[in-house]
Amino acid sequence: MQEFKIKAYGKSELALQYFPEAASAHTAVNHLMSWIRRNPVLTEELMRLGYRKSAKYFTPKEVGKIVEYLGEP
Repeated sequence: MQEFKIKAYGKSELALQYFPEAASAHTAVNHLMSWIRRNPVLTEELMRLGYRKSAKYFTPKEVGKIVEYLGEP
């Protein structure tokens, strides 16, 4: 198993790491974003870091927060 690295990830790239069995990258992103929305503290932290819904990637700081709250993929 490879060590997970905190770095910038495209939404699809990160989502597929959390949901490798998803039927498509789109489905994986929907699942990941659902998990994030269900955690209001994580959602607030991401907004504080400058996350925008229309973003196509997560910054390293955003990825760090996601991993802090959801664990490593």
